[in-house]
This record gives sequence, structure tokens and C-alpha cells, in this order.
Amino acid sequence: MSQTSPVGRPLRPRGKLLQEDARRHHRSLLLQQLFREGPASRADLARTTGLTRVTVSDLVGELVADGLVRELGAPAESRVGKPPTLVGLDADSTHVIGLDLSATDRMTGAVVNLAGIVQARHELPLDGATGAAAVALVHRLATELIAMTDRPVLGVGVGSPGVVDAAGTVIDAPNLSWTDTPLAASLADALGLPVFVANDANTAVLGEHTFGASGDGGLMVLRVGIGVGAGLVLEGSLLHGHLGAAGEIGHVVVDPDGERCACGRTGCLETILAVPHLRRRLAGRAAAEVLTTVGKQLGAALAPVVGTLNLHELVLSGPQELLDGPLREAADRTIRERTMPVSSAGLVVRTSTLGEDVVLVGAAVLVLSGQLGVS
Repeated sequence: MSQTSPVGRPLRPRGKLLQEDARRHHRSLLLQQLFREGPASRADLARTTGLTRVTVSDLVGELVADGLVRELGAPAESRVGKPPTLVGLDADSTHVIGLDLSATDRMTGAVVNLAGIVQARHELPLDGATGAAAVALVHRLATELIAMTDRPVLGVGVGSPGVVDAAGTVIDAPNLSWTDTPLAASLADALGLPVFVANDANTAVLGEHTFGASGDGGLMVLRVGIGVGAGLVLEGSLLHGHLGAAGEIGHVVVDPDGERCACGRTGCLETILAVPHLRRRLAGRAAAEVLTTVGKQLGAALAPVVGTLNLHELVLSGPQELLDGPLREAADRTIRERTMPVSSAGLVVRTSTLGEDVVLVGAAVLVLSGQLGVS
């Protein structure tokens, strides 16, 4: 039951689709409305989605029977006449398992409810595991997390380092020695659940887009850890790119005279911004000066992206003490200096509101989007 990840298609349903997919899509419209706007009456749902009252009533009954939606009674301020009955998403009726494989020393997971709230956490030390041993560790982590909830599990979402295709196969993840590793398929076979796997930066941008403080414009989340990568949501769709490698900005050369990168090039952005490199640069030096310099280099690398895509938000995700302050401020300033005012006038440069949970929550969004059409 491995599933195609929700990449390259709208994350939020808009209007009606082909007839053969209509019922699933109409369910998604209702769930999306309740997910985004909160409880509503059946009449309100019909009005906001454009579906008929008969269709809404039928689908709401089905969703209540499935345990995804529950009836909440009449609103307190009911008008004269028979009050409407509100229905709302039952956030704790079903849980999702989210896994974050992006750290170098451990694998982290969480039980997440339908509102994106972490219910339980668990982690396993990596202890140098690579290849098949690392895959076995992912299986163990998912299995132990499933045992931590007494609710039905909707599915498993995984944020993995490296290049991941739409079927959940990890094409290349050097740190884990994975090449063409069918992670989603192996997990699905073992667990008997729907499984969705995506690159960790793409997973992070889904989390920020759905449960963070993002608006409706173009969004880039820059993940800064052992490496550097980006995820982008444009016009409601996660940008996948040719061969699934969109967002690999960490290997753009910013300093031709700089350090040798693990990819074989010299002076990649990753060699100055990745956490191990950045901490080494900070050792024994004035922090503000170092962080400002790196922020300027980051801003210079991102300015063409902002100018080309007219992004609304740039979110930095990683150690707060390194990213939020001189580095972020210098990057923000440099981007504005190097782009037309119309390109950066509405740009917001900030750190993630979800902190270190951004990949875990984004992994849950992979499942919500794939199984319910909610994101």
C-alpha cells in the first residue's frame, strides 16, 4: 500500500474534478473546509463548497460513520426557528505516524492527530546504521510508534534525506548509503498501512504550509542541518522538479575559492551554511560578524530564486540560535538589495513556527493529503 506522494498537484482541492473521481474529491472538499474553517452546518458546507445539500448530507453521514467527523450540536447563538446542527473534524479519532530521518545521530518519530498536534514522541539512536540496517531501524521506529496509540492509524509519513521519487523510493541518500531503496513499499508491506515518503525539505514545507503561519503566496522552507536543502510550495502545489531534485540549493556554488564539498564541487552553499560548518566557523570568533557574513552569502544565493518566483515567504528551519538574528537579518537585507522592489516588497523572511517538529508534522501532512485530500 505504498502511495504516490502528493507532489506536483494542488494540495488543496479547488472546484470539481472528473466525474469518476467526484465522490472522493467531494469528500476532500468537505474535509478541507472543516479542516481550514472549523465547525459548520451542512447548509454552510453546501454553500461554501458549491455542492448540493443532498450530496453534503450523504457525505457528512459517511464521514461521521468513518469517525472522521462528529456532530457538535447547535451553535450557542442560534436564531429563531430550528437551529442547525454543526459538524466538525474529529481530530483525535484517527492518528498518523510521522518519521523524521534527517538527523545524523538518530531517527525521530511522533504520533500526530488530524490537527497536526503531536500526541507522543519516540526516537532511536542511529549508531552508524546505513543501508539495510538503517531501513530496519525505520521499520522498528514505525512499529514502536504504532504501538503507542490506541486509535486507528491512517497511515505513515516519512521525511527522508536525499532525492526521493513520487513512489517513495529513495533514489540517493549518501548519509544513509541508500540508492534506489524502495522505502515506502517495504514499510507498507511490513505494516499493512498506507505509507508516503518524501524528501525531508519537501516534507518540512508541507508542514509549514499546512500547520505553520504561512500565507497563501509562494513559500520556500530552507532546511539547515547536516546539509542544506529547500522545499517550495507554489500556487498550492509542492514543486517536485525534473527527476525529483527541486530545492537542491545546498549544492549551488557561492564561493569558488571556498571549501571542498561532499558533492565534489568547491564552495557550495552547504560548505558555509550547514550546521557543522557553521559551528566550526563560529569557534573562537565574533558570532555576529560570522553570522552576518554567512547571511549575506545566503541572501546572494537566494535573491535570484526570490526574483524569479516572486516568493511571499522564506522560512529558515534549523537551530534557532544560529538562524534567527544576524544571519536572518543579513539574508533578508541582501535579498532586498539584489531584487526589484516589486519582487521583494511583500517578502517575509522568518524562522519556522514549528521548530524542530516541522518535518514530523509535515510527514503527517503527506498522509492527510494522500488519504483525505486535506492539507
